[in-house]
Amino acid sequence: MIELNSKIKNALIKIDFIKRYEELSNKFNAERTPSSNRLVYIEGKEVMETIQALGYSPLFDAKEKLYKIKEEQIGKITLGVHIILQDGMVDLVWVVRENGELLLGAPWGTYSRRLIDSSYRIKNQS
Repeated sequence: MIELNSKIKNALIKIDFIKRYEELSNKFNAERTPSSNRLVYIEGKEVMETIQALGYSPLFDAKEKLYKIKEEQIGKITLGVHIILQDGMVDLVWVVRENGELLLGAPWGTYSRRLIDSSYRIKNQS
């Protein structure tokens, strides 16, 4: 597994990312929303409107089959989020660039393995 950039790793540790992600995972776990009750299909227009209503500028990437939030530039850092909707589940991808160089572009679920151990998985606690 690819090692996290040290700047990204330190930032994730500083914000206690693993704990926060585990809390979200437990709050929105599969038992709470069984597969028979998940929204398997949603109109792209509705997704775009929802993202816009939250104050963001979305784009749909048909090739990658994901929604991109317009990247924001803060100094030499560019931040972006991609949203993947598949099989009633949502996967979030952070995109971080420094001076155009990609520092991060991976789904949230991979960070626990990169921060703790390659075999570590955040699982719902029942």
